[in-house]
Amino acid sequence: MLATRFLFLTRHGEAAPNGMLTEAGQRQAVLLGRRLRDVPVTAIHHGPLPRATETAQLMAAQLPGVAVHEEEAAGDFVPYLPKREELPETSGDLLLAFARQHPPADEELAAEAERRFTGPVPATEPRYDVVVTHNFLVGWLVSASQDAPRWRWLALNHANAGLTVIRYSPGRPAALLTYNDLSHLPAELRWTGFPPDFYVP
Repeated sequence: MLATRFLFLTRHGEAAPNGMLTEAGQRQAVLLGRRLRDVPVTAIHHGPLPRATETAQLMAAQLPGVAVHEEEAAGDFVPYLPKREELPETSGDLLLAFARQHPPADEELAAEAERRFTGPVPATEPRYDVVVTHNFLVGWLVSASQDAPRWRWLALNHANAGLTVIRYSPGRPAALLTYNDLSHLPAELRWTGFPPDFYVP
């Protein structure tokens, strides 16, 4: 028997150059944890880098009794490097140049993330999984949920501690319930961390 999975995706809180959360990033994480208090969260999964770990820990402090798991598949990596012919004619060079600034794609880890975090679950009750990760993986999983072209993750920007929810129900296509929701954050904590006039996921 399969049951519905609700996947709550978030990007870590704002981080300093040393990789740890800033004071603002800590506030973002706490507020996101409080946002999820009314959700019967099954588990929090996070990538191994300090900014994701700290975000998950601060969130978990607001959700007593919820298990926290470190997962390599929730880490910071390029999920897929497209070929130029896959990309739009008008923006393909820009997208490809950006993608090539980063380490080579790890398609096996991206596939593992999909196996680990997406799809209905073998259970009798719905599951509510939280994944604290990085911008690239959020974009990858959102794109995959919508059956979008594999390069499409490159053009999705996710705010620090924004909330994205995807529902995976048996026998139905994945449903993107909310994307990059920031309603739990005050205005001064809402940003992607990137200049508004500069393209970068």
